[in-house]
Amino acid sequence: MLYQRSSQLFAQAEQVIPGGVNSPVRAFKAVGGTPIFVKKAQGAYLYDEDGNRLIDYINSWGPMILGHAFEPVVQAVIEKAKLGTSFGMPTELETQIAALAVSMVPNIDKIRFVNSGTEACMSAIRLARGFTKRDKIVKFAGCYHGHSDSFLIQAGSGAITFGSPNSPGVTQGTAKDTLLANYNDIENVKTLIEANQNEIAAIIVEPVAGNMGCVPPAKGFLEGLRALCSANGILLIFDEVMTGFRLAKGGAQELLNINADIVCFGKVIGGGLPVGAFAARNEIMNHLAPLGPVYQAGTLSGNPLAMAAGLAMLQTLNEDKAIFQRLADKTAYLAAGIDKVLKANDIVFTINTVGSMISVHFDSQAVVDFNTARNGDNETFKKFFHGLLQEGIYIAPSAYETWFITDALTYEDLDYTIQAIDKVAKTL
Repeated sequence: MLYQRSSQLFAQAEQVIPGGVNSPVRAFKAVGGTPIFVKKAQGAYLYDEDGNRLIDYINSWGPMILGHAFEPVVQAVIEKAKLGTSFGMPTELETQIAALAVSMVPNIDKIRFVNSGTEACMSAIRLARGFTKRDKIVKFAGCYHGHSDSFLIQAGSGAITFGSPNSPGVTQGTAKDTLLANYNDIENVKTLIEANQNEIAAIIVEPVAGNMGCVPPAKGFLEGLRALCSANGILLIFDEVMTGFRLAKGGAQELLNINADIVCFGKVIGGGLPVGAFAARNEIMNHLAPLGPVYQAGTLSGNPLAMAAGLAMLQTLNEDKAIFQRLADKTAYLAAGIDKVLKANDIVFTINTVGSMISVHFDSQAVVDFNTARNGDNETFKKFFHGLLQEGIYIAPSAYETWFITDALTYEDLDYTIQAIDKVAKTL
Protein backbone atom coordinates (compact mmCIF):
# COMPACT_ATOMS: atom_id res chain seq x y z
CA MET A 1 0.00 0.00 0.00
CA LEU A 2 1.13 3.56 -0.74
CA TYR A 3 0.79 6.41 1.74
CA GLN A 4 1.99 9.38 -0.31
CA ARG A 5 -0.88 11.68 0.65
CA SER A 6 -0.46 10.82 4.35
CA SER A 7 3.24 11.67 4.13
CA GLN A 8 2.43 15.04 2.59
CA LEU A 9 -0.16 15.81 5.23
CA PHE A 10 2.19 14.82 8.03
CA ALA A 11 4.90 17.13 6.70
CA GLN A 12 2.37 19.98 6.66
CA ALA A 13 1.14 19.13 10.17
CA GLU A 14 4.68 19.18 11.58
CA GLN A 15 4.92 22.86 10.67
CA VAL A 16 2.02 23.91 12.89
CA ILE A 17 1.43 21.09 15.42
CA PRO A 18 4.13 19.81 17.85
CA GLY A 19 5.40 16.58 16.33
CA GLY A 20 2.65 16.82 13.72
CA VAL A 21 0.11 15.16 16.04
CA ASN A 22 -2.22 16.07 18.89
CA SER A 23 -1.49 12.92 20.91
CA PRO A 24 2.07 11.49 20.98
CA VAL A 25 1.45 7.80 20.15
CA ARG A 26 -0.05 8.83 16.81
CA ALA A 27 3.37 10.01 15.61
CA PHE A 28 4.61 6.44 14.90
CA LYS A 29 7.84 7.16 16.85
CA ALA A 30 7.66 3.70 18.43
CA VAL A 31 7.41 1.87 15.11
CA GLY A 32 8.98 4.25 12.60
CA GLY A 33 7.47 5.52 9.40
CA THR A 34 4.78 8.08 8.74
CA PRO A 35 1.41 8.30 10.51
CA ILE A 36 -1.68 7.35 8.54
CA PHE A 37 -4.13 10.20 7.99
CA VAL A 38 -7.73 9.02 8.07
CA LYS A 39 -10.37 10.46 5.76
CA LYS A 40 -13.40 8.50 6.93
CA ALA A 41 -14.46 5.29 8.68
CA GLN A 42 -17.42 2.94 8.50
CA GLY A 43 -18.12 -0.17 10.53
CA ALA A 44 -14.89 -2.11 11.05
CA TYR A 45 -12.91 -0.16 8.45
CA LEU A 46 -10.80 2.96 8.16
CA TYR A 47 -10.32 4.73 4.82
CA ASP A 48 -7.19 6.86 4.63
CA GLU A 49 -6.32 9.91 2.52
CA ASP A 50 -4.59 7.69 -0.06
CA GLY A 51 -7.73 5.62 -0.62
CA ASN A 52 -6.56 2.53 1.28
CA ARG A 53 -9.02 0.50 3.34
CA LEU A 54 -7.77 -0.79 6.68
CA ILE A 55 -9.38 -3.27 9.08
CA ASP A 56 -9.33 -1.35 12.37
CA TYR A 57 -8.31 -2.98 15.65
CA ILE A 58 -7.97 0.28 17.59
CA ASN A 59 -11.42 1.76 17.08
CA SER A 60 -10.44 5.22 18.33
CA TRP A 61 -8.69 3.49 21.26
CA GLY A 62 -11.85 1.75 22.39
CA PRO A 63 -15.10 3.70 22.04
CA MET A 64 -16.23 2.32 18.68
CA ILE A 65 -17.51 -0.87 20.27
CA LEU A 66 -20.34 -1.08 17.72
CA GLY A 67 -18.28 0.14 14.77
CA HIS A 68 -17.48 3.48 13.20
CA ALA A 69 -20.30 5.80 12.16
CA PHE A 70 -22.84 3.67 14.05
CA GLU A 71 -26.14 4.93 12.67
CA PRO A 72 -28.09 5.56 15.92
CA VAL A 73 -25.18 7.58 17.31
CA VAL A 74 -24.72 9.58 14.12
CA GLN A 75 -28.40 10.40 13.88
CA ALA A 76 -28.60 11.37 17.55
CA VAL A 77 -25.73 13.83 17.09
CA ILE A 78 -27.19 15.31 13.89
CA GLU A 79 -30.60 15.89 15.43
CA LYS A 80 -29.13 17.41 18.59
CA ALA A 81 -26.77 19.67 16.62
CA LYS A 82 -29.76 21.21 14.86
CA LEU A 83 -30.93 22.48 18.25
CA GLY A 84 -27.61 23.99 19.28
CA THR A 85 -24.17 22.65 20.09
CA SER A 86 -23.46 24.05 23.56
CA PHE A 87 -25.36 25.98 26.20
CA GLY A 88 -23.36 25.89 29.42
CA MET A 89 -26.69 25.20 31.12
CA PRO A 90 -28.45 22.03 32.30
CA THR A 91 -30.35 19.87 29.81
CA GLU A 92 -32.75 16.98 30.32
CA LEU A 93 -30.43 14.80 28.26
CA GLU A 94 -27.78 14.88 31.00
CA THR A 95 -30.24 13.41 33.49
CA GLN A 96 -31.32 10.73 31.03
CA ILE A 97 -27.82 9.40 30.35
CA ALA A 98 -26.88 9.72 34.03
CA ALA A 99 -29.90 7.66 35.08
CA LEU A 100 -29.14 5.01 32.46
CA ALA A 101 -25.47 4.78 33.43
CA VAL A 102 -26.33 4.48 37.13
CA SER A 103 -28.81 1.70 36.33
CA MET A 104 -26.20 -0.26 34.35
CA VAL A 105 -23.21 -0.01 36.70
CA PRO A 106 -23.05 -1.69 40.14
CA ASN A 107 -22.41 0.26 43.32
CA ILE A 108 -22.91 3.83 42.08
CA ASP A 109 -25.64 6.33 42.96
CA LYS A 110 -24.52 9.48 41.18
CA ILE A 111 -22.31 10.32 38.20
CA ARG A 112 -20.61 13.56 37.12
CA PHE A 113 -19.80 14.06 33.44
CA VAL A 114 -16.57 15.70 32.28
CA ASN A 115 -14.80 15.98 28.93
CA SER A 116 -12.10 13.29 28.98
CA GLY A 117 -10.74 10.30 30.82
CA THR A 118 -7.92 12.48 32.11
CA GLU A 119 -10.44 14.86 33.68
CA ALA A 120 -12.38 11.96 35.16
CA CYS A 121 -9.35 10.41 36.88
CA MET A 122 -7.97 13.77 38.00
CA SER A 123 -11.32 14.69 39.53
CA ALA A 124 -11.72 11.28 41.18
CA ILE A 125 -8.38 11.73 42.95
CA ARG A 126 -9.35 15.21 44.15
CA LEU A 127 -12.67 13.85 45.40
CA ALA A 128 -10.93 10.97 47.20
CA ARG A 129 -8.51 13.36 48.89
CA GLY A 130 -11.33 15.66 49.92
CA PHE A 131 -13.43 12.79 51.26
CA THR A 132 -10.65 11.09 53.24
CA LYS A 133 -8.70 14.26 54.17
CA ARG A 134 -5.50 12.50 53.13
CA ASP A 135 -2.94 13.44 50.47
CA LYS A 136 -1.19 10.37 49.10
CA ILE A 137 -2.33 8.02 46.36
CA VAL A 138 -1.09 4.66 45.11
CA LYS A 139 -0.86 3.97 41.39
CA PHE A 140 0.66 1.05 39.52
CA ALA A 141 3.66 1.09 37.21
CA GLY A 142 2.46 0.83 33.63
CA CYS A 143 -1.10 1.94 34.34
CA TYR A 144 -2.12 5.14 32.56
CA HIS A 145 -4.76 7.42 34.02
CA GLY A 146 -4.36 10.42 31.76
CA HIS A 147 -1.77 13.16 31.75
CA SER A 148 -2.59 14.90 35.03
CA ASP A 149 0.61 15.57 37.01
CA SER A 150 -0.16 13.05 39.76
CA PHE A 151 -0.27 10.19 37.26
CA LEU A 152 2.83 10.73 35.14
CA ILE A 153 4.97 8.44 37.24
CA GLN A 154 5.76 5.33 35.17
CA ALA A 155 2.55 5.92 33.31
CA GLY A 156 2.48 3.28 30.59
CA SER A 157 1.32 3.73 27.01
CA GLY A 158 2.84 6.78 25.34
CA ALA A 159 5.07 7.46 28.33
CA ILE A 160 6.68 4.04 27.99
CA THR A 161 6.87 4.38 24.23
CA PHE A 162 9.10 7.42 24.53
CA GLY A 163 11.14 6.07 27.43
CA SER A 164 10.28 9.02 29.67
CA PRO A 165 7.63 7.88 32.12
CA ASN A 166 8.52 10.69 34.56
CA SER A 167 7.56 13.74 32.54
CA PRO A 168 9.41 17.05 32.86
CA GLY A 169 7.03 19.62 34.27
CA VAL A 170 5.83 17.37 37.10
CA THR A 171 7.07 18.87 40.37
CA GLN A 172 8.77 16.94 43.13
CA GLY A 173 6.02 18.15 45.46
CA THR A 174 3.41 16.44 43.32
CA ALA A 175 5.47 13.31 42.76
CA LYS A 176 6.08 12.74 46.48
CA ASP A 177 2.38 12.14 47.06
CA THR A 178 2.19 9.43 44.38
CA LEU A 179 3.31 6.03 45.63
CA LEU A 180 4.25 3.55 42.92
CA ALA A 181 3.29 -0.13 43.21
CA ASN A 182 3.73 -3.18 41.00
CA TYR A 183 0.61 -4.36 39.17
CA ASN A 184 -0.59 -7.79 40.32
CA ASP A 185 1.67 -7.65 43.41
CA ILE A 186 -0.56 -7.39 46.48
CA GLU A 187 2.36 -7.80 48.92
CA ASN A 188 3.99 -4.72 47.44
CA VAL A 189 0.79 -2.75 48.09
CA LYS A 190 0.65 -3.99 51.68
CA THR A 191 4.20 -2.75 52.24
CA LEU A 192 3.32 0.72 50.91
CA ILE A 193 0.25 0.96 53.13
CA GLU A 194 2.20 -0.13 56.22
CA ALA A 195 4.86 2.51 55.50
CA ASN A 196 2.26 5.26 55.01
CA GLN A 197 -0.34 4.55 57.68
CA ASN A 198 -3.34 6.91 57.60
CA GLU A 199 -1.81 8.97 54.78
CA ILE A 200 -3.20 7.25 51.66
CA ALA A 201 -6.44 8.63 50.25
CA ALA A 202 -6.88 6.25 47.32
CA ILE A 203 -5.54 3.40 45.28
CA ILE A 204 -6.24 3.90 41.58
CA VAL A 205 -5.94 0.97 39.19
CA GLU A 206 -6.96 -0.19 35.75
CA PRO A 207 -8.91 -3.34 36.74
CA VAL A 208 -7.77 -4.77 33.42
CA ALA A 209 -4.66 -2.93 32.32
CA GLY A 210 -4.65 -1.70 28.75
CA ASN A 211 -1.65 0.59 28.59
CA MET A 212 1.10 -2.00 28.79
CA GLY A 213 -0.81 -4.18 26.40
CA CYS A 214 -3.78 -6.07 27.75
CA VAL A 215 -2.79 -7.35 31.21
CA PRO A 216 -5.46 -9.19 33.21
CA PRO A 217 -5.58 -8.95 37.00
CA ALA A 218 -4.08 -12.00 38.71
CA LYS A 219 -6.38 -14.17 40.78
CA GLY A 220 -6.96 -12.48 44.12
CA PHE A 221 -5.25 -9.20 43.19
CA LEU A 222 -8.33 -6.97 42.95
CA GLU A 223 -9.96 -8.82 45.85
CA GLY A 224 -6.82 -8.08 47.86
CA LEU A 225 -6.94 -4.40 46.96
CA ARG A 226 -10.58 -4.23 47.99
CA ALA A 227 -9.83 -5.82 51.37
CA LEU A 228 -6.82 -3.58 52.02
CA CYS A 229 -8.77 -0.44 51.15
CA SER A 230 -11.71 -1.40 53.35
CA ALA A 231 -9.42 -2.20 56.29
CA ASN A 232 -7.41 1.02 56.03
CA GLY A 233 -9.97 3.70 55.19
CA ILE A 234 -8.63 4.01 51.62
CA LEU A 235 -10.88 4.56 48.60
CA LEU A 236 -10.48 2.08 45.75
CA ILE A 237 -10.73 3.82 42.36
CA PHE A 238 -11.27 1.76 39.22
CA ASP A 239 -10.13 3.52 36.08
CA GLU A 240 -12.66 2.02 33.67
CA VAL A 241 -12.01 4.50 30.89
CA MET A 242 -11.19 1.49 28.69
CA THR A 243 -13.18 -1.28 30.36
CA GLY A 244 -16.37 0.58 31.27
CA PHE A 245 -19.36 -0.52 29.16
CA ARG A 246 -16.94 -2.64 27.10
CA LEU A 247 -16.25 -5.76 29.16
CA ALA A 248 -19.84 -5.95 30.41
CA LYS A 249 -22.85 -3.66 30.83
CA GLY A 250 -21.49 -2.73 34.23
CA GLY A 251 -17.85 -2.87 33.17
CA ALA A 252 -15.08 -4.61 35.09
CA GLN A 253 -16.96 -4.29 38.38
CA GLU A 254 -19.69 -6.52 36.99
CA LEU A 255 -17.41 -8.87 35.05
CA LEU A 256 -15.00 -9.44 37.96
CA ASN A 257 -17.55 -9.00 40.77
CA ILE A 258 -15.45 -6.43 42.64
CA ASN A 259 -16.93 -3.15 43.90
CA ALA A 260 -14.83 -0.01 43.68
CA ASP A 261 -15.54 3.15 45.66
CA ILE A 262 -15.14 5.51 42.71
CA VAL A 263 -15.29 4.53 39.04
CA CYS A 264 -13.93 6.56 36.12
CA PHE A 265 -15.35 6.32 32.61
CA GLY A 266 -14.53 7.53 29.10
CA LYS A 267 -14.34 6.02 25.61
CA VAL A 268 -17.60 4.08 25.16
CA ILE A 269 -19.65 6.40 27.40
CA GLY A 270 -19.19 9.16 24.81
CA GLY A 271 -20.05 7.11 21.75
CA GLY A 272 -16.92 8.47 20.06
CA LEU A 273 -17.23 12.07 21.21
CA PRO A 274 -15.03 13.61 23.94
CA VAL A 275 -16.65 12.51 27.21
CA GLY A 276 -15.48 11.27 30.57
CA ALA A 277 -17.27 10.68 33.85
CA PHE A 278 -16.71 9.60 37.42
CA ALA A 279 -19.23 8.00 39.72
CA ALA A 280 -19.63 6.72 43.28
CA ARG A 281 -22.04 6.19 46.13
CA ASN A 282 -24.02 9.15 47.48
CA GLU A 283 -21.85 9.57 50.58
CA ILE A 284 -18.82 10.20 48.37
CA MET A 285 -20.40 12.10 45.46
CA ASN A 286 -22.19 14.49 47.80
CA HIS A 287 -18.79 15.94 48.70
CA LEU A 288 -18.68 17.52 45.23
CA ALA A 289 -19.63 21.14 44.66
CA PRO A 290 -22.28 22.48 44.73
CA LEU A 291 -23.31 20.03 47.50
CA GLY A 292 -19.93 19.81 49.16
CA PRO A 293 -16.51 21.45 49.40
CA VAL A 294 -14.65 19.56 46.64
CA TYR A 295 -14.62 21.79 43.56
CA GLN A 296 -14.90 20.49 40.01
CA ALA A 297 -16.34 22.30 37.00
CA GLY A 298 -16.30 22.48 33.21
CA THR A 299 -18.03 24.75 30.70
CA LEU A 300 -18.46 21.95 28.17
CA SER A 301 -19.24 19.18 30.69
CA GLY A 302 -22.54 17.60 29.71
CA ASN A 303 -22.21 18.98 26.18
CA PRO A 304 -25.46 18.09 24.35
CA LEU A 305 -23.75 16.49 21.34
CA ALA A 306 -21.60 14.29 23.55
CA MET A 307 -24.56 13.38 25.75
CA ALA A 308 -26.66 12.49 22.71
CA ALA A 309 -23.92 10.24 21.33
CA GLY A 310 -23.33 8.58 24.68
CA LEU A 311 -27.01 8.00 25.37
CA ALA A 312 -27.54 6.35 21.97
CA MET A 313 -24.51 4.10 22.58
CA LEU A 314 -25.50 3.08 26.11
CA GLN A 315 -29.12 2.43 25.09
CA THR A 316 -27.95 0.02 22.40
CA LEU A 317 -25.57 -1.78 24.76
CA ASN A 318 -28.22 -1.97 27.45
CA GLU A 319 -30.82 -3.45 25.11
CA ASP A 320 -28.59 -5.91 23.21
CA LYS A 321 -28.36 -8.86 25.60
CA ALA A 322 -25.88 -10.78 23.43
CA ILE A 323 -23.42 -8.01 22.53
CA PHE A 324 -20.74 -8.76 25.13
CA GLN A 325 -20.79 -12.49 24.44
CA ARG A 326 -20.44 -11.83 20.70
CA LEU A 327 -17.46 -9.59 21.34
CA ALA A 328 -15.82 -12.13 23.65
CA ASP A 329 -16.41 -14.91 21.11
CA LYS A 330 -14.82 -12.91 18.29
CA THR A 331 -11.84 -12.05 20.49
CA ALA A 332 -11.35 -15.68 21.46
CA TYR A 333 -11.61 -16.74 17.80
CA LEU A 334 -8.97 -14.19 16.78
CA ALA A 335 -6.67 -15.15 19.67
CA ALA A 336 -6.89 -18.85 18.78
CA GLY A 337 -6.11 -18.12 15.15
CA ILE A 338 -3.13 -15.91 15.98
CA ASP A 339 -1.84 -18.50 18.43
CA LYS A 340 -2.00 -21.20 15.77
CA VAL A 341 -0.20 -19.32 12.99
CA LEU A 342 2.51 -17.80 15.19
CA LYS A 343 3.31 -21.20 16.66
CA ALA A 344 3.42 -22.70 13.18
CA ASN A 345 6.02 -20.09 12.22
CA ASP A 346 8.12 -20.62 15.36
CA ILE A 347 7.54 -17.10 16.66
CA VAL A 348 8.19 -16.44 20.35
CA PHE A 349 5.07 -14.76 21.75
CA THR A 350 2.34 -14.66 24.34
CA ILE A 351 -1.26 -13.46 23.98
CA ASN A 352 -3.42 -11.83 26.65
CA THR A 353 -7.17 -11.39 26.34
CA VAL A 354 -10.05 -10.23 28.51
CA GLY A 355 -13.46 -9.86 26.90
CA SER A 356 -13.00 -7.73 23.79
CA MET A 357 -9.43 -6.64 24.65
CA ILE A 358 -6.43 -8.50 23.23
CA SER A 359 -2.70 -7.98 22.83
CA VAL A 360 0.22 -9.91 21.33
CA HIS A 361 3.56 -9.69 23.15
CA PHE A 362 6.73 -10.95 21.48
CA ASP A 363 8.16 -12.69 24.51
CA SER A 364 7.75 -16.22 25.87
CA GLN A 365 7.30 -15.04 29.46
CA ALA A 366 3.81 -14.33 30.78
CA VAL A 367 3.05 -10.59 30.73
CA VAL A 368 1.64 -9.75 34.14
CA ASP A 369 3.01 -6.27 34.93
CA PHE A 370 5.07 -3.33 33.71
CA ASN A 371 8.42 -5.12 33.93
CA THR A 372 7.33 -8.19 32.00
CA ALA A 373 5.60 -6.01 29.39
CA ARG A 374 8.91 -4.23 28.76
CA ASN A 375 10.67 -7.52 28.05
CA GLY A 376 8.96 -7.91 24.68
CA ASP A 377 10.97 -7.79 21.45
CA ASN A 378 10.11 -4.36 20.10
CA GLU A 379 12.09 -4.81 16.90
CA THR A 380 9.89 -7.78 16.04
CA PHE A 381 6.82 -5.74 16.93
CA LYS A 382 7.86 -2.96 14.53
CA LYS A 383 8.16 -5.45 11.67
CA PHE A 384 4.87 -7.03 12.68
CA PHE A 385 3.11 -3.65 12.74
CA HIS A 386 4.34 -2.54 9.33
CA GLY A 387 3.77 -5.96 7.82
CA LEU A 388 0.12 -5.89 8.90
CA LEU A 389 -0.23 -2.31 7.67
CA GLN A 390 0.84 -3.42 4.21
CA GLU A 391 -1.83 -6.12 4.39
CA GLY A 392 -4.51 -3.56 5.18
CA ILE A 393 -4.72 -4.12 8.95
CA TYR A 394 -4.30 -1.35 11.49
CA ILE A 395 -3.18 -2.16 15.03
CA ALA A 396 -1.84 0.28 17.61
CA PRO A 397 1.52 1.83 16.62
CA SER A 398 2.95 0.82 20.00
CA ALA A 399 3.70 -2.51 21.64
CA TYR A 400 2.20 -1.15 24.86
CA GLU A 401 -1.41 -0.82 23.76
CA THR A 402 -4.27 -3.26 23.74
CA TRP A 403 -6.28 -3.98 20.59
CA PHE A 404 -10.03 -3.39 20.79
CA ILE A 405 -12.53 -5.66 19.06
CA THR A 406 -15.67 -4.12 17.59
CA ASP A 407 -18.97 -5.85 16.94
CA ALA A 408 -18.76 -4.62 13.35
CA LEU A 409 -15.91 -7.06 12.64
CA THR A 410 -17.10 -10.09 10.70
CA TYR A 411 -15.60 -13.55 10.94
CA GLU A 412 -14.40 -13.01 7.37
CA ASP A 413 -12.46 -9.99 8.67
CA LEU A 414 -11.02 -12.12 11.45
CA ASP A 415 -10.04 -14.91 9.03
CA TYR A 416 -8.37 -12.39 6.74
CA THR A 417 -6.47 -10.97 9.72
CA ILE A 418 -5.28 -14.41 10.80
CA GLN A 419 -4.13 -15.19 7.25
CA ALA A 420 -2.32 -11.85 7.06
CA ILE A 421 -0.56 -12.54 10.37
CA ASP A 422 0.51 -15.92 9.02
CA LYS A 423 1.96 -14.18 5.96
CA VAL A 424 3.74 -11.53 8.03
CA ALA A 425 5.05 -14.11 10.52
CA LYS A 426 6.99 -15.83 7.73
CA THR A 427 9.01 -12.62 7.33
CA LEU A 428 9.80 -12.02 11.00
